Amino acid sequence: MSAARPLTTLRTIAVIATLPLLLTACGYGSKSTDDGKQTAVAAGAKKLSADQVKIGYFPNLTHATALVGIQEGLIQKELGGTTIKPSTFNAGPSEIEALNAGSIDIGWIGPSPAINGYAKSDGKNLRIIGGSASGGVKLVVNPDKIKSVDDLKGKKIATPQLGNTQDVAFLNWIADQGWKVDAESGRGDVSVVRTDNKVTPDAYKSGSIDGAWVPEPTASKLVAEGGKVLLDESTLWPDKKFVITNIIVSQKFLKAHPDVVEAVLRGSVKTNEWINANPDKAKASANAALEELSGKALPADVIDPAWKSITFLDDPLASTLNTQAEHAVKAGLLEKPDLKGIYDLAPLNKVLKAEGKNAVDDAGLGAE
Repeated sequence: MSAARPLTTLRTIAVIATLPLLLTACGYGSKSTDDGKQTAVAAGAKKLSADQVKIGYFPNLTHATALVGIQEGLIQKELGGTTIKPSTFNAGPSEIEALNAGSIDIGWIGPSPAINGYAKSDGKNLRIIGGSASGGVKLVVNPDKIKSVDDLKGKKIATPQLGNTQDVAFLNWIADQGWKVDAESGRGDVSVVRTDNKVTPDAYKSGSIDGAWVPEPTASKLVAEGGKVLLDESTLWPDKKFVITNIIVSQKFLKAHPDVVEAVLRGSVKTNEWINANPDKAKASANAALEELSGKALPADVIDPAWKSITFLDDPLASTLNTQAEHAVKAGLLEKPDLKGIYDLAPLNKVLKAEGKNAVDDAGLGAE
């Protein structure tokens, strides 16, 4: 299989590879955290084919399946005596690098880095094996300056990073309005300002930006500062669903330890089921995990609306990932990639069948 280079210029490649910002929808900064901890296992629990599985994810609400699944021991329960070694990441490039280097085996990650990582390796490094979350992205604006869509012209709107999932979505939406913006520089009818989610609320408060197209909980942080939701991205998608978080695995690990991969997926499915059956407990669990990882829990006026805007599900919503890739091509940030083979949903569908749930579809992008 071959895949086209995903970015149109070396300069763009360098920007996306090196900026200490976000390539995915979630997180703050660019470094990973590996505290050397392993999850506790029950006495006498039987190991699977690997002693441990190294799992990566983000300290963010859109990765709540991993946060809650590990926090509550739901994933570990399915792994028996095979321990979880968790690592947290705050940018897509570092997680993809860790997967390529074998520092993690399985990861929760956004669609853009998954597409980019797959294309850049000519389809040899990863597979998407499941879904995790949909939604949780909003356009929040200063209501004193922007009262309608037309008021956006000439304003400064932040996105997390050049070429990241929200940046691509905003550029595509701008084009749909008939406005012109140079994708790389962000200059045009609307000024697209690439700003780390960590500092976006302060940039909003200072007036250096007039709004932002951002994921949760950043969107709700802006609302808490007086911002107004002008658009929820979910309204732009069929059935109001679009992938925001996938589960990926290294192809090497998938081949060597299919039983471990299946156990993690079973834990993910059961975690999503628990989250949806116990939303308040799950929200508290996710916040407790965030506090442990970052040292600070989210306040109620942020986590409550943010949590409501995210849907946790097992379906990777493959057709929406393909559409997101098409949007990146349209914006000039991506040469058309060959995504055939990016999915291997056989292990997930095996788990879903055993749980009495419906199978999910790979939109024709499955591995042969």
